[in-house]
Amino acid sequence: MTSTEERPEKTAETFGVLTDEAFERSRRRLGVPQPQYGRIHNYEVTWDGARHFAYGYGDDNPLYCDPAYAAGTRWGSLVAPPTFLYTMGEDAAPKPDPETKALLKGDPFAGLGSYQAVMEFEWWRPLQLGDRCTLLQAQVGVAEKASTFGGRTAHVTNDFLYADGEGRMHAVRRGTWINAERHTSRKRAKEQLVQEPYTPEQLAEIDAAYAAETRRGATPRHWEDVQVGDELQQRVKGPLTTTDVVVWHLGWGMQLTPPGAFKIAAGIRRKAPGLYPPNALNVPDTVQRLHWDPTRARELGLPNSYDYGGMRETWLAHIVTDWMGDDGWLWKLRCEHRRFNYVGDVTWVRGEVVDKRRTAAGAEVDLRIWCENQRGEITTPGTAVVLLPTRDAPVTLPEPPAPDLEGTLAHELALHSIGDGGAR
Repeated sequence: MTSTEERPEKTAETFGVLTDEAFERSRRRLGVPQPQYGRIHNYEVTWDGARHFAYGYGDDNPLYCDPAYAAGTRWGSLVAPPTFLYTMGEDAAPKPDPETKALLKGDPFAGLGSYQAVMEFEWWRPLQLGDRCTLLQAQVGVAEKASTFGGRTAHVTNDFLYADGEGRMHAVRRGTWINAERHTSRKRAKEQLVQEPYTPEQLAEIDAAYAAETRRGATPRHWEDVQVGDELQQRVKGPLTTTDVVVWHLGWGMQLTPPGAFKIAAGIRRKAPGLYPPNALNVPDTVQRLHWDPTRARELGLPNSYDYGGMRETWLAHIVTDWMGDDGWLWKLRCEHRRFNYVGDVTWVRGEVVDKRRTAAGAEVDLRIWCENQRGEITTPGTAVVLLPTRDAPVTLPEPPAPDLEGTLAHELALHSIGDGGAR
């Protein structure tokens, strides 16, 4: 790459507009490691960190929350929940040269509305008590697609590759975000949200569902005992409140806005004012506030505040890990976020067994899993692949496609290119 490939400056006419130049600039980033800026939420897996994260999505599994219990499992120590990787990841990207720094400066789609659409995970080994974690991030895809909601849109896929403190591959998280012009989204938004107060009977049904939840825990779920058509015991999440979002942040961190308040936030704001659009009192506040500030959500064309994709991904992982027990392994999870889950909504997390087979990886079970709201709408459909113990052998952890971050990134880039028919 050369300095002639630097991005064109955004102007008042192009800011928030989806242009051909933005697509081209995004394509030049494919496979280029992106440095991580700011502090991460957890530098190592601790008892407190794992417990706070698990409590933030309503899970008191002792495998994640009680070191004494976890020491007696096959893992030998406390294990972090699968999506705990969101909170970790010391930067593993090489220091960029001036040309790379220019290429990566800013966001080609700055000013557009950005909505998480798809998230995929593969896990190859656990993060356990005392583990540290490194992260290599790179964009692996960009595609132009039409949308009835947002008109012309840009689908951007990023890989987040995680290795433990010993350099062994832990997992990959592949995320696709849809970028759309905000004014177009507002014009085309057709969803009319009607939310009625819950009756005592409805709340009693929800409370009864909470009380009925059990987990497999230390009792192995053997592959031989699983049948196609088996249903997973449902989980309920909600009615979602702003308090739930706050408690989630205690374990998850802030993610989009660097951590810190008051003077620390002011220092960040001086460097990145775009992360703090003013509120109704003209006070700069985080872009994330649409998740708890309905006024900001309505400014962006949405009828109410809503949850994070990462919450629902974690809820889906929750139903699977409770079902498979301590001896199982959640290998793969994929989901699509198709509808917003608004504050005030109830989410029923459900699943069923759709296939089972023996492969070189082990005794596999395919699951269909989904999140469904009180209106009967499936907000997030998904799938999962679980490895279960057999009566003759425990689960063997799956092998990653490469032994290190760089090799895995090369594999992922090639895989995505093939999946897009070579057009990236």
